[in-house]
Amino acid sequence: MKKKNKHKNRRHNVIVGAIAALILAAAVAGMALLRGQKSANSEEVTLFLPSGTDYAAVVDSLDAHGCIANHAIFNTMARLRHYRDNVKGGCYVVKARCNLWSLLTKLYYGNQDPIHVTINKYRTKEQLSLYLDKRLELDADTLLALMADDSVCAAYGHTPQTIICMFVQNTYDIYWNISPRKLLDRMKKESDRFWNSNRMAKCKALNLNTTEVITLASIVEEETNKNDEKELIASVYLNRLRKGMLLQADPTLKFAAGDFTIQRLLNKHTESDSPYNTYRFRGLPPGPICIPGPSSIDAVLANRQTGYLYFCAKADFSGYHAFATTLQQHNANAAAFHAELNRRKIYK
Repeated sequence: MKKKNKHKNRRHNVIVGAIAALILAAAVAGMALLRGQKSANSEEVTLFLPSGTDYAAVVDSLDAHGCIANHAIFNTMARLRHYRDNVKGGCYVVKARCNLWSLLTKLYYGNQDPIHVTINKYRTKEQLSLYLDKRLELDADTLLALMADDSVCAAYGHTPQTIICMFVQNTYDIYWNISPRKLLDRMKKESDRFWNSNRMAKCKALNLNTTEVITLASIVEEETNKNDEKELIASVYLNRLRKGMLLQADPTLKFAAGDFTIQRLLNKHTESDSPYNTYRFRGLPPGPICIPGPSSIDAVLANRQTGYLYFCAKADFSGYHAFATTLQQHNANAAAFHAELNRRKIYK
């Protein structure tokens, strides 16, 4: 009797084991099937998930891009991946026909894809902030408030007038949902990297600090887009600074007026009480009048030795300038240019 029961138990155990093995095999096969699922999008798409996004919004976004072929399967995978309650905002690139399990893992961990942000010659903090508002999740007003805060600017070694010096013209890979403060931290690191030992040595040789070099470079940037004459223009302003002369830089008048469309500067512009009016106030303005490019900064640092104290636009409107060492030469060059302005009926 005992022998019979033993055989029965053994048979029972074999059956239970077989069933368990089948269940395990089915589970393994099921997971393999799920893990092998592909997204339905035929082209690469980019998801922008705002901070605070919930799972339903993620599904809607994926749906809008045609990424989900079977919602039941996707929802099952999301539960297994524990993603439904672990949604993280950001920018995510979804490759065409990508593995859905890999995508959910990427979303679960918040492994964002950075976006390209190109800093160009923005003239004001407002222009810069509006551009960044369009490219990133951050709010322009919040960023502007930080850049206008004396204590925040001081933490970076700047004032509200010079904080824009931290932004160097270049293209950067930045996470879409970066906070305004972390963006400033990033730009400070990029600025420190730009000002390498070579540039710092040249800056010291000029007896100027980096902010002053950038401010002067911003004037050079606004004066010309011809890289081959930037060193000459920089030399004029450096010579004037050394002699204690007024810079009399026309672009600073446009900045002071807040009107960058002015083609012909008039006496009223030179009478402005703005500290950016270099026809009235000696020395450099209190901060840059734009974000200069590296070529303009390096043109100042080159410290080209010339005797030029004056320059004005050439009358041929080529974009180049006529340089002079004496006021008499300069007045003749200026008269030719103004005659051409009159001929072309450019009065403002």
